[in-house]
Amino acid sequence: MTNIRIIFLLLLTCSTFSCKEYGIEIVIPNANELEQNSATEAVILGDFNFYPTSTTNEVYNRKGFSFSYSETHEQSEWVAYELTDKDMVATNYNRPYFNQDPIVTTASADWRNFKNSGYDRGHLCPAGDRKYSKELYDETFFTSNIAPQIPSFNNGVWNRLEQKTRYWATKYNGLYVITGGVLKGEMKTIGKEKVAVPNYFYKILITKDHTKMIGFLVPHEPSKAPLYSFVVTVDEIEKLTGIDFFPELEDALENKLEAELSYKKWSF
Repeated sequence: MTNIRIIFLLLLTCSTFSCKEYGIEIVIPNANELEQNSATEAVILGDFNFYPTSTTNEVYNRKGFSFSYSETHEQSEWVAYELTDKDMVATNYNRPYFNQDPIVTTASADWRNFKNSGYDRGHLCPAGDRKYSKELYDETFFTSNIAPQIPSFNNGVWNRLEQKTRYWATKYNGLYVITGGVLKGEMKTIGKEKVAVPNYFYKILITKDHTKMIGFLVPHEPSKAPLYSFVVTVDEIEKLTGIDFFPELEDALENKLEAELSYKKWSF
């Protein structure tokens, strides 16, 4: 019997094998250690690049979110971030002033464009989704994360969808969130910089285990309609925006999830 076969048999019967003759010590983890290692590996494998494609090739990364900025429209075409329980701690921070984002090379919109416009400075990544730290909270007030929104829309149906998203993030052990205005077609503009006013806003969610995906396309107008009435396929949002969402998902899974229209997997 060869030395290799002897070593193999010994490995099957003991957790630690010491071979003084060859100066070898091979350690086999016990069952508990294997279980812990598997859990760690699952966490690593569960992380993936969930960012969409960019039609502007201007993608920026902040600590709390990433975004694709459209200078033509003076706002982001999408903002993407991870949302978990730890991001929604019960903390009341003082709201900072809205400021231009210094990391945007072309400069994001000046907040004065919104003054007396009749529109709110609507968050794409809500401040309430970034309460883990004051720094992350304050980041959401850069105008790279802001779009013009009708006050009754911002405080109404859009706020309801943001709250429901937080509920799902807790219920389903974390989400990846992508939000933006549909920057296509004829749009009103406000301010000296002609900040575009989207006619629709969208929000796309996928659970971190990749088992559920849902898309919302919400007309930019006041509404008391139930949230499920705004559910559309992610494919439809892709056609409207020209953006490819979740391109790093395995193709078959991406095609399946993005074509789903049913909202019954989600607890409304």
